[in-house]
Amino acid sequence: MVEISPTTAGETSPDETSDSAIPQGEVINVALIEDNRLVREALTSILNRSPDIQATAEAPNGHEVLLEGHPDVVLLDLGLENGDSLRVAQGVLRAFPQAKVIVMDLLPAHEELQEFVSAGVSGFIMKDARLDDVLKTIRAVASGLKVLPDEMTATLFSEIAREVVASGGSTHHEGVLLTPREREILNLIAEGLSNKAIGKNLHISVHTVKSHLRNIMEKLALNSRLQLAAYVHKRDGAESE
Repeated sequence: MVEISPTTAGETSPDETSDSAIPQGEVINVALIEDNRLVREALTSILNRSPDIQATAEAPNGHEVLLEGHPDVVLLDLGLENGDSLRVAQGVLRAFPQAKVIVMDLLPAHEELQEFVSAGVSGFIMKDARLDDVLKTIRAVASGLKVLPDEMTATLFSEIAREVVASGGSTHHEGVLLTPREREILNLIAEGLSNKAIGKNLHISVHTVKSHLRNIMEKLALNSRLQLAAYVHKRDGAESE
């Protein structure tokens, strides 16, 4: 997790953002937009255990009512099944310019992160992050900071993957059986394509792409898109020898 001050992120200076930042010691009103009811209810309950956070939640089709409470921070699921996460983020920021939006996801693609940063999102949280990191991100964003995942510090995804291979950071998984569709998706990941781009290329939904990615990661015992890309580069290199 990388914290970036407003000035570093190319926004406004700390003095200019002080009016919109949450004063230390005050309660942070958090609105959660998530289409999985189980995740929605569980995360809301967990967040409300913190004395400085007051969280409410709603499904995407009812989030307008949620936002009438003028939340300080909006937690938004990047993987909404209707694929409208970016549009929702843009709408929230347009209607409630004082709100800070944090996007949550399991498998963020560099291209998708860039789109949300351009839209004005203030932070990102991995859904498998530790609770302490989630709380730190919410508090940091509420205070006016930009909080980006490590993926956003990279410039060229494929080049980084090759560096991982060169440094021996990936191992070749012999005997792992992937379906033809999984192999297609894995190769497109190695090319640096986003989930959206993969879905468009293969004529499947983003939700389906993510489902395949989870299966691939489980089969290969890998934990990130970078590791998947490194695996492909090393596999292809071994096959060409």
